Amino acid sequence: MTAPIKLPANQPDQFYRGGAAIAALRGASGQDSAFGPEDWVASATTRFGQDESGLSRLPDGRWLRDAVRDDPKSWLGAGHVSAFKDSTALLVKLLDAGQRLPVHFHPTDGFAREHFDSHFGKTEAWIVIGTSGDDPRVYPGFRETVSSSTVDGWVREQDTDAMLGALNSVPVRAGDTVYIPAGLPHAIGEGVFVVELQQPTDFSLTIEWRNFLDSPEKGHLGLGFDTALTALDTSGWDDERLTSIVKHTADEPGSTVDLLAAGSAEFFRADQLRPSPALALDPSFAVFVALDGQGTLRTEHGDEVPVAKGETLVVPHAAGQLELAGELAVIRCRPPAPGVH
Repeated sequence: MTAPIKLPANQPDQFYRGGAAIAALRGASGQDSAFGPEDWVASATTRFGQDESGLSRLPDGRWLRDAVRDDPKSWLGAGHVSAFKDSTALLVKLLDAGQRLPVHFHPTDGFAREHFDSHFGKTEAWIVIGTSGDDPRVYPGFRETVSSSTVDGWVREQDTDAMLGALNSVPVRAGDTVYIPAGLPHAIGEGVFVVELQQPTDFSLTIEWRNFLDSPEKGHLGLGFDTALTALDTSGWDDERLTSIVKHTADEPGSTVDLLAAGSAEFFRADQLRPSPALALDPSFAVFVALDGQGTLRTEHGDEVPVAKGETLVVPHAAGQLELAGELAVIRCRPPAPGVH
């Protein structure tokens, strides 16, 4: 396997509304997309507790997960395999928040190993690619340190106003990016459309479950909130501290723009590529999301794949050196560089 592969939309059922922006980007705006707010791109990850839901299927009918397991070095490269075995170590989503998401957080690697028998927790990052509405916002981290007993009371009473009110409220526009370390409480506001990178799990601990989930058990994933809340970062994130996770990249020049805060590099990488006319890219497993324009992706083996706005592609490491050419804007998402994690 050496050629990049185009992938169709992959939108497993979710509990919240959204999806119109995904359909519009992909040129499928006539679809009924009210509850398709997440497009899992090149996913080898299943939804929590599911056997297949969430997985991406290749054109030949195989799950991407199984294809990678059958030939991990070709897909991922020897250096990656030595660090992560046959895991892609990455999940990429298009996420269109048709309503505000609930206040939630994700476990660290250590917590996930202990409680979910998983090598990966769920650190994530958002790349804002579009907004709608009068005041699109995201909510990363508590403004001030709060006590565990205070949080426990909010969760017991399902005090939405207190939970949301304690979080930072940050206006966003296309080109803004937010790195969300594991444990950080957060929410995405209505009208925010992102490319989301994350570790390859579906562990969301949802402290604001009422009016979103069917039961508190789905909020704490069967652990009980007493256990789940031990993974929550209750420290304060003032404006100065927020600068370590929030970047504004819309006006950064250059054919390659590193999109994410420095601390994210041990979990994943993302850059915006504007070749005009051509750009050479080193070998890597990667997920491409084309935001605008059209062009061509060529491999060192002679494969040539046209790329246009709204298309998503998975690129195996064995594609080798690449050339991206044309008048287009692409977000390239990659797992951590070998040896970084």
